[in-house]
Amino acid sequence: MEIRKSVWLAMSTTLLLVMPLLYAREAQPLVVVWPETGTPVLQFTFPKFKQMGWNGNQRVYAIDTEVKNLSSKVIVQASFDLYLYDKNNIRIGEAWLTVSNAAPGDVIKFETNATVSGQPVSVKLAPRAPKSISLTVNSVPQGAHFTLDGKEEGTTPKEIEVGVGTHLLEFDKEGYNHGKYPLAIGANDVSGGSVSYELGASARDTIELRDGSVLSGDLLSITATEVTVEIGGVAQTFNRNLVKRITLTQREQTGQ
Repeated sequence: MEIRKSVWLAMSTTLLLVMPLLYAREAQPLVVVWPETGTPVLQFTFPKFKQMGWNGNQRVYAIDTEVKNLSSKVIVQASFDLYLYDKNNIRIGEAWLTVSNAAPGDVIKFETNATVSGQPVSVKLAPRAPKSISLTVNSVPQGAHFTLDGKEEGTTPKEIEVGVGTHLLEFDKEGYNHGKYPLAIGANDVSGGSVSYELGASARDTIELRDGSVLSGDLLSITATEVTVEIGGVAQTFNRNLVKRITLTQREQTGQ
């Protein structure tokens, strides 16, 4: 009887030591805000670490994960490395998680799997650099200035780097209408592709001066000595010898 009593006491003591740790983990979930400084964008909550198995010193955990979008913008895609640490602040494992299409205020729940060497007690997050591909941007005609998401990229044709997600290309060239081209890059897209945008002809006449300037307006008159053009509602007159070339835009006839 004394032996059985001693065994029961030993088992009870072990249970008492383990169960408070389990309850503490459930009562105090790990919360991480990203970025650590500045305006918070995402809040990660890890309420429960469930041990699913082990292999020698390696333990396999299923980690309940909750992510909340704290920003006022849609998070199209964001990937992170999740590092796990033991009580001595030694990194004992890592995992990878991705958040996609999270609207402002959205809470997303999923499970993250990790193999670790020991008992994780804290975590850290490190954002992964977004994937990008290279592609050639061209236009018809060539030589158009273009921007990517509002950032100046140069003139066509040009090879650029574009990240995963939705983007906007905008084109400008004297004598042609401003152009916009929506561009979507998927996670499985590869480098080497191209985009070509055909610029629409301007509704205005084009006057090219000998100094290289190109004017867009309405040709009012031309004589042996002068060229008069209406630009922005104001008539401007140029010496005929300063004009290199005039391109007239075909206009619709109104009336008879």
